[in-house]
Amino acid sequence: MAESYHEKRTAQQGIRAFWAAREFLLEHREDYETAYRDFRWPRLDKFNWALDYFDTYARANDKIALWIVNEAGPEIKLSFAEMSRRSNQVANFFREQGIRRGDRIVVQLSNHVAMWEIMLAAVKLGAIVIPAATLLAVDDLRDRLERGKAQHIITHLGLIEKFTRLSGDYARIVVGGEEKGCIPYSRAYDHSPSFTPDGDTHANDPLMLYFISGTTALPKLVLHTHQSYPVGHLSTMFWIGIRPSDVHFNISTPGWAKHAWSSFFAPWNAGATVFVHNYDRFNVRALLM
Repeated sequence: MAESYHEKRTAQQGIRAFWAAREFLLEHREDYETAYRDFRWPRLDKFNWALDYFDTYARANDKIALWIVNEAGPEIKLSFAEMSRRSNQVANFFREQGIRRGDRIVVQLSNHVAMWEIMLAAVKLGAIVIPAATLLAVDDLRDRLERGKAQHIITHLGLIEKFTRLSGDYARIVVGGEEKGCIPYSRAYDHSPSFTPDGDTHANDPLMLYFISGTTALPKLVLHTHQSYPVGHLSTMFWIGIRPSDVHFNISTPGWAKHAWSSFFAPWNAGATVFVHNYDRFNVRALLM
């Protein structure tokens, strides 16, 4: 019987080194001296965090990976296994829409479940995500599309009006409903829950393109790779002290780098549950209740 992708990949030395680094930091979570002295960053060549780590961890894993409490709507709990399957469906859907390795996607969403599915799917495909905060105005989005050289847009139905005022040949995918001229994200769930990559991902391939704060001038572009964020945030996992049994709550919203650190890579590197309060307007009383 032919080996599956995962059987071939999990035997790779670099992937084993990532798992070993993760296990070392979890084991020495309360022993800073040993962790500082003996930790070694894994040396990686070909590495795709979503395929090589997340899907392996998620296999037959019914532990809750994502728990979203919506301000107006149902509470959502999805296991690691479900997130793996759903992100495969989204990756296949993206491929059908013409999204390819190296393509750049502007994503403007709140803490909707699609945000996590899209991130995992983009990693699997090798597409580059340009996160955009929901507060960004039309001119901000135009700047991200032009300087970020984006080919695709994904946003929520309630935010799509901003993009209708932007010219350009962009594929437009809308979450949470339907809009003329846009592709409904809901079609993703009609696709196969099995995904086969089109080739290898290299650790230094681009993964995320952030526009950092433009305090004194226009925002600067910072490119992160399949190594710098997924592997780099093993350090965040250690410093925050996240354990596999934890439920981790971070109040950052998508579009900010902290969201990728503490609502995606760091807790899932530990195998912990990401807890999210999804709201339209920040309310500290509701948050603490």
